Order: sequence, then structure tokens, then C-alpha cells
Amino acid sequence: MADNPYRRGGRLTKWLLIAISFAFTLLMLVLPLVQVLAQAFDFGFGRFWAAVSDEYTIKALKLSLITMLFAVGLNTLFGLAAAWAITRFRFWGKGFLITLIDIPFAVSPVIAGLVFIMTFGRLGWAYPFLEAHNIKIVFATPGLVLATIFVTLPFVARELIPVMISRGTDEEEAALILGGGFFQLFRQVTFPHLKWALLYGVVLCTARALGEFGAVSVVSGHLRGKTNTLPLHVEILFREYHTAQAFSVATILVAMAIVILILRTILEHISQKDSEA
Repeated sequence: MADNPYRRGGRLTKWLLIAISFAFTLLMLVLPLVQVLAQAFDFGFGRFWAAVSDEYTIKALKLSLITMLFAVGLNTLFGLAAAWAITRFRFWGKGFLITLIDIPFAVSPVIAGLVFIMTFGRLGWAYPFLEAHNIKIVFATPGLVLATIFVTLPFVARELIPVMISRGTDEEEAALILGGGFFQLFRQVTFPHLKWALLYGVVLCTARALGEFGAVSVVSGHLRGKTNTLPLHVEILFREYHTAQAFSVATILVAMAIVILILRTILEHISQKDSEA
């Protein structure tokens, strides 16, 4: 049996690396989240409940959920279409398309917000048409949805593409030879192999959409009760020195993040069991 090079470092290296990993994670992630919860309940449950049940908090939560649903839904459809095109067809510009999909990973969300301002705002080329037809994009819900779609665009596609490449096309080609139609092919042959990657991409997209701040901050106009999502509402409360209220509302985001994390872990576990079966 070949000597395992990782065992030669001994127990010291093993436990040192584990200790560094846990220490860094606790310092950079766990302790800040614990501090948020501690500050939220610092003035008692009454103040906490008043903050999370406030009219503007409820409106911000509803707007965050609406924006997330539109962004995740559209990006799921786009991710499926893009992954299918990239992995199942040969065409000029495939590499360029993959690069375009990755742009939101490289571009600052603030820049993304400015792009929509310069497109649909008063100085944008589309503004005369929008004004003539009484369509409002910037400083309105459509602008928030567009900005969120931009920053979350790669997640579903990037989860599906590697899986579809690894699966190959043999089963799909056999189904086509046997006379299967496109939707039957997708439902019975392709989708069973993609379902966990698709769900994982949707979970990641959801988490990113709910927590987005930079892009939506630029296009929102910070209209309280109208264009403020939950992260923007937290920022305004903190800027106005309502510290306890800001931390209280932030616990909603923390709770949603924990739920999404648990869901992601469950999906990973089920996916592993399904692949081993």
C-alpha cells in the first residue's frame, strides 16, 4: 500500500489546520452573528417585537420576498436554458456566453446598480420611452428586481453546467432515437439527474437575493415603505442611530440565512445518498 503523504505530517499538522479553520470561522462568522442576536435582545423582548413587527419592517420584508421570487424564478428559467444550450449544442460564441454569465461574479454590485440608473434613469437612453408610456423602473420595484436578477444570474446556470457535462448525452440520444419528444426527454431522462443541482442552485440564488444590498441600494432611492428591502431598512435604522431596532430587524435576515443553510445541508445529504444508491 502506498504511503499516504498526508499522514507523514503527523497529528500536529492535522490538528493545527483544524484549529485554524475553526478559529477563523468562529472569529469571522459565528461571533458577529452572536453579537447581532445579543444586541437585538439587549433592551428586552418588547423592544425586539416592536421593531420586527413595525409597519415599515413588514413592508420591507414583503418587498424582499417579492423581489426574491421574481429574481429566483427568472434566473431558474434562464439557468436551465443556458445550461442546456451550452452543454448540448455547438455554436459560435459559446465561450463568450459562459464569460457573460460569470460577469456578476466579477463586477461590483454597486456598478450593476449604476448600469441600470444610466439605462433607465433620467439620463438613460430608455428614459424617454419609459416616460412616454408612464413606466417606472428606477426607484421602483422593477428596478429592484432587475438589479437582483443581475447579481444572482450565474448561480443556477453554474450549478447545472458541470452536472450536465459530466452526465453526457448518451441517455438523451437513446431517448430521441426511441421517439421521445423534447419535454418527455427533459422530464424523464434529463431532469432526474439535474434535480439536486437545480435545487442547490435555487437555494444559493435565494440566499444571495435576500441579502443583496449594493445594487438595490443604488436603484431603490431609499423610499421608506416603498423601495426599501430588508437589508436597506436595517441600514437606514442603523444610520439613524436606532441601533437596537436595526439589530432586531437584522435577526430576520439571520434567521432566513440559517433556514437556507439548513436546507442546503439537507439537499447535500440527500444528493449524496441518491448518488450512492
